[in-house]
This record gives sequence, structure tokens and C-alpha cells, in this order.
Amino acid sequence: MMSVTLDTGALIAMEKKKPRAMLLLLAAKQHRAELFATTPVIAEWWRGRTDRREDIKLGITIVPLPQPAAEAAGLALGRIGARERGKLAVDAMVMAFAALQGGGLVYTSDVDDLTRLQEFFPSVRILSV
Repeated sequence: MMSVTLDTGALIAMEKKKPRAMLLLLAAKQHRAELFATTPVIAEWWRGRTDRREDIKLGITIVPLPQPAAEAAGLALGRIGARERGKLAVDAMVMAFAALQGGGLVYTSDVDDLTRLQEFFPSVRILSV
């Protein structure tokens, strides 16, 4: 089974029923992919309960950010410019989590931002939703 880490943009794309995002949910329902979202991603995405958000949650595995991923994200953030740290904090956590999952895929709408972090997490592939 393929392991896929989602960022906030991927969850928003699922909410908006974007075709590539819907294919991810279908793959999860067919047990061909396991979709992960960390709690920091949920914090960025969640703006209140809706039926659509509840349906999306059923198709993903929500996990607390493991301490090693938090530490790896912190190291990456420490190496980039101070102005960008806040903007890239959750993205760094997503990339670090995916790297700890053995690499795999991250689906995002922020390909440019995550690509900036890829030098710190070279085993992670970034794909656009």
C-alpha cells in the first residue's frame, strides 16, 4: 500500500472536490493508499465542522506529529531565512513526517514552498493536487 502525506492544500482540494484530490480519496477507500495528515495540518485546515470535512476525515489517518519529525522540521527551519520560518513551519513538519514514513509522497498545492525544503528531506517526492 502506498503511503501519502497530505498538506493543508491537499485537504482543501478534497473539500473543493478537485479531480486529483478525489482520486486520492478513492485510492484510500479502495485500500490502495493510506493517507496521512498530521495534527498541525488539521489545525491549518479546520475551520469548523461540515459534512464534507467529516467525510474527508473518514478517508485519512490523522496523527500527532512525532517528536523526531518535530525536531527534524526545527533543524530545517533553522537553516532557512528568519522571514520564511513562520510561513514554512507547517510545510517543514509535513516534509519531516513524510521522510520519517520512509520517504513516499506529499500531495500539496504549495509545490514551490515544499520544494524549498526538499534539500533537507531528499527522500520525499512532492506532487501537486
